Amino acid sequence: MEEVLDVYALPLDESHPQVCFDERPCQLLGEVAAPVPAQPGQVARQDYEYERHGTCNLFMFCQPLAGWRHTKVTAQRKKEDFAECMRELVDVHFPDAELIRVVLDNLNTHTPASLYEAYEPAEARRILRKLEFHYTPKHGSWLNMAEIELSVLSRQCLGQRLPDRERLARATRAWKRAVTPSTPRLLVFPS
Repeated sequence: MEEVLDVYALPLDESHPQVCFDERPCQLLGEVAAPVPAQPGQVARQDYEYERHGTCNLFMFCQPLAGWRHTKVTAQRKKEDFAECMRELVDVHFPDAELIRVVLDNLNTHTPASLYEAYEPAEARRILRKLEFHYTPKHGSWLNMAEIELSVLSRQCLGQRLPDRERLARATRAWKRAVTPSTPRLLVFPS
């Protein structure tokens, strides 16, 4: 636990960003009957029946000190998906960083071996050289701020029926725009 807290205590450093990472499964549900929109004096109504359209996975990246967050919707949560998220973190989101400190839980896919299974050894090594994993302790995943972000996202955005991955992705992007300030602000804590 102290290792994760030590990472959180580090100051904001663009060359060594701290990024929290987590995921959650999502059910894809569609309407059987069209919802009735709200009218003056009448609340919106939705039929209790729904259609199951399968499941998908939602990845959450967040950089708490900078107020940055990113979500990614995938068909499943496999080692290859985790590896692709780490490659994206290194090559797309933080290409100029020397080292990215990643806080994540102990899920069986959250290992360097996942990158070696997904990529050629030279590519996996290139990505891993820029990553430093900090695992939350068993039964301590609540220390991962990405898990807290996912909880807020779930309560504020995912209580609606979303029938496909594209609508889920659009809903999470809209949520991100609503909760992310247009100009990031540096959090300063008193000493």
